Amino acid sequence: MSEQSRRPRKPAKPYRRPQKDPVRMLAFEALRAVDERDAYANLVLPPLLRRAREREGPDTFDGRDAALATELVYGTLRRQGTYDAVIAECVDRPLREVDPPVLDVLSLGVHQLLGTRIPTHAAVSASVDLARVVLGDGRAKFVNAVLRKVAQHDLAGWLERAAPPYDDDPEDHLAVVHSHPRWVVSALWDSLGGGRAGIEELLEADNERPEVTLVARPGRSTTEELLVEESAVPGRWSPYAVRLSEGGEPGAVDAVREGRAGVQDEGSQLVALALAHAPVEGPDRAWLDGCAGPGGKAALLAALAAERGAVLLASEKQPHRAGLVAKALDGNPGPYQVIAADGTRPPWRPGAFDRVLMDVPCTGLGALRRRPEARWRRRPEDLERFAPLQRALLRTALESVRVGGVVGYATCSPHLAETRAVVDDVLKQYGGAAGLIDARPLLEGVPALGEGPDVQLWPHLHGTDAMYLALIRRVA
Repeated sequence: MSEQSRRPRKPAKPYRRPQKDPVRMLAFEALRAVDERDAYANLVLPPLLRRAREREGPDTFDGRDAALATELVYGTLRRQGTYDAVIAECVDRPLREVDPPVLDVLSLGVHQLLGTRIPTHAAVSASVDLARVVLGDGRAKFVNAVLRKVAQHDLAGWLERAAPPYDDDPEDHLAVVHSHPRWVVSALWDSLGGGRAGIEELLEADNERPEVTLVARPGRSTTEELLVEESAVPGRWSPYAVRLSEGGEPGAVDAVREGRAGVQDEGSQLVALALAHAPVEGPDRAWLDGCAGPGGKAALLAALAAERGAVLLASEKQPHRAGLVAKALDGNPGPYQVIAADGTRPPWRPGAFDRVLMDVPCTGLGALRRRPEARWRRRPEDLERFAPLQRALLRTALESVRVGGVVGYATCSPHLAETRAVVDDVLKQYGGAAGLIDARPLLEGVPALGEGPDVQLWPHLHGTDAMYLALIRRVA
């Protein structure tokens, strides 16, 4: 008998069947939808959460489970760039050679290890169980090995290893540390005007979970009504804004459910208010929202117009988005009209309006707090795709307003190519027939608005999306 055969055999470890964790399964499904279908997390998550509550029952899948699933999805998407850099340090192949579903499971695990207070053993064990269920035993072993390497250091320790020193490559350092594509870091830095402190504060703000902000639509609701809700506090700048400071569920608010109030970032409210309050010369009876979908600004403008006896025409090119606008305006206290029309080929006559808002399609780099996946989806070449449309829509706005009237050009992007470059180019074409007016006094009480006359709002300075607004008066 050989020496090896005489050794007592160790009893085999009992096989532990992986448990289906509904929270992590839901988070994985959401990440796969974002990756495979270019879906947005804010649209994917609500139906997934609803189905989980129905399937598991409210006692098994409660509010804490929903909050954890939401944190896992949004936290992983926001920190994707950082986590990719960490994972790259722990695997023996380029990340592009790791199957996307495996990378999603790894990213969820890394977020639990480096971005939450979940204990290390629980984060690894839960991630490996998820891998066994959705990937199989073989790839679960790979996930286990990688996450055990990740667990050897905290986030600060990994950033020292994964990010190049700031002095060697400032943009790449900030891109890894704050989880933004390098080109986005560069563009935001240019828009801010330089300085390390400002760009770091902005990138950090982009990675924070934004508060839910409501708007009390004039004539239909009041802030006093909304402030009775749990965790509700007044807005910072808009007289119609109420913030749900602890991330309350807006669908549970009666006024929101009935359409008398809505969910609307305070920056978006300020853009509509500034246009509504800008002085016009002559009559003030006809207003236009030329890119009205999905309807938040249009609903606020229509309510303000009704208070003055004016009428809003809300135009949106996409019929399904025009339907959303109609839903938002349903119940407005005064007359209004919603149409589906191409703003570059308008059906209305030139000079028909006293006030025109043109909130143009853009890269959406100003709303990365709310749509974190957009930072990984956008490319620099998208700017070239939007540029002709943005200029064409601003020209339409200027042709649609009468002499003495005012146009508001707005974007949810701080990129200079989508803001000042567009306005400057179009105004050059109009010579002295149109000129900028100072928008800053119309945002009363809002600090740090720069040198003007246009306005750029910022998440780190104002707690809003990075909305841009230029107000232009037609003078000839």
